Amino acid sequence: MRTTPPNPLTTRRRWRRIASAVTATAALLLTGLTTAAQAQAADTSSSKVTWTRSCALPRRPGEMACNALRVTGGRTAFQQQHGITARAAEASSPSGYGPTDLRNAYGLTSAAANNGSGRTIAIVDAYDDPNAESDLAAYRSHYGLPACTTANGCFKKVSQTGSTTALPTADSGWAGEISLDLDMASAICPNCHITLVEAKSASMANLGTAVNEAVSLGAKYVSNSYGGGESSSDATYDSTYFNHPGVAITVSAGDAGYGAEYPAASKYVTAVGGTSLSTSSTTRGWTESVWRTSSTEGTGSGCSAYDAKPAWQTDTGCAKRMIADVSAVADPATGVSVYDTYGADGQGWATYGGTSASAPIIASVYALAGTPSTGSYPATFPYANTSALNDVTSGSNGSCATSYFCTARTGYDGPTGLGTPEGLGAFTG
Repeated sequence: MRTTPPNPLTTRRRWRRIASAVTATAALLLTGLTTAAQAQAADTSSSKVTWTRSCALPRRPGEMACNALRVTGGRTAFQQQHGITARAAEASSPSGYGPTDLRNAYGLTSAAANNGSGRTIAIVDAYDDPNAESDLAAYRSHYGLPACTTANGCFKKVSQTGSTTALPTADSGWAGEISLDLDMASAICPNCHITLVEAKSASMANLGTAVNEAVSLGAKYVSNSYGGGESSSDATYDSTYFNHPGVAITVSAGDAGYGAEYPAASKYVTAVGGTSLSTSSTTRGWTESVWRTSSTEGTGSGCSAYDAKPAWQTDTGCAKRMIADVSAVADPATGVSVYDTYGADGQGWATYGGTSASAPIIASVYALAGTPSTGSYPATFPYANTSALNDVTSGSNGSCATSYFCTARTGYDGPTGLGTPEGLGAFTG
C-alpha cells in the first residue's frame, strides 16, 4: 500500500493564505471598510451571490474561527426556484432554503415529523448571543415549528461552566453563527431539545471545555461549526475534549477550500464537508456537487498532518486522518434562511452558507436516527451503510497531488466524504 505523507509546502502555503487574509481584514478594520471584505459565489443567475464572513479569521495558534458566511447580495437558488427577484440579504422575508426544502432534499420529511422527542442537540459556539432565544422563536414561528423556549424546557443557554447567568461577552459575528446553528437544528429535528453552550472565547481550550460541558449536561449530539489550523497539540485536544464514546460529535470541515483543519481532523468526530444543493428533474428532485467558489473558498478537505487514521477509515492515499466523512449543503449561493437580530449585521432574515450550516444539519440527522449505542463512535456509522447516502460525484475544492483529496468521485472522496443523507440509515448504530 503506497501512502502520501502530508506535504509541508502545502501546509505552509495554506497558512500564508490565512495570514494574508488576516492582514487584509485588519487593514479593512483600520479603515472602517469591513463591509468590503466579501467573496463571490458561483454565478447562479445574472446576479451573483456575494457574502461576508461572520467571524474573524484565526490570529494565533489555538484560536478558532466560525465557518458561517452571510449572504450580502445577489439571487440565491431559493429565490430563483420561487421566482423571487434579487434583494438585499437582510430582508423581511426568507431568501434561502427552509426546513421543508432541507428535509425533502435529504429524505427526512417523515423522520422530522415523528422522531426526536426527548433527545437533546447541543450547539457549541464562542461568545454570547443575547437574542438567541427570541431569534430562535421567530424562526420556528415563521416555519410553523413547535415552540422551543426556556419556559417549556426545550431550550437552554449556558456558559462553558454550565452557568445560566454568568455568560460570555456578546459578539455580533458569533451571534450570526449561533442563529445559523440553532435554526438548522430546528429545521431538521423540530421535536428535539436544544442546549446552547457558549465558550468565553474562540480558543480551542475554551471551546473544548464547552464540548465537555455539553456532554456532561446529557447531550448525545454535539455540533461544532468552527475550525482552525492543525498543530502538534491536536492529539492532546482529541483525548481531552472529543473522546466521548456514545456521543455523535460533528465538526465543520472549513470554508477555505482544499486543506485540513482542526477539530475536523479529530479521529473522534464526524467531519462534515459542504455541497452546492439545487433542485433538479431527477427522481430525487435535487442534485449536489462539491462547493467551491475559488481556490481559497469552498469546503475544506484533506489529509491530516497530525491525527492518526481511525481503523474505520479505509482510503489508501492518506496515511493519517482524512477529511471529510459526510457532507450537506454549504454553498452560500444555495444557502439556508436564518433569523438573526443581534448587532450591526443582524437585521432579521438573512441567507447563510459555509460548513457551519452542514455541521448542525448532520448532528440533527444523528438525533433523528436515535441514541448511539454505548461505547460507539458515531463517525463510524456512515461507513457501515454507504448505500443510505447520496453519493456526490462532481466538483472539486482546489488542486491536490492525490486526486480524491480534493475532487469528487464515485464512492469516498475528501470534499464530500461518503455523501449526503438519504434518510437515517447511515446515521444509526
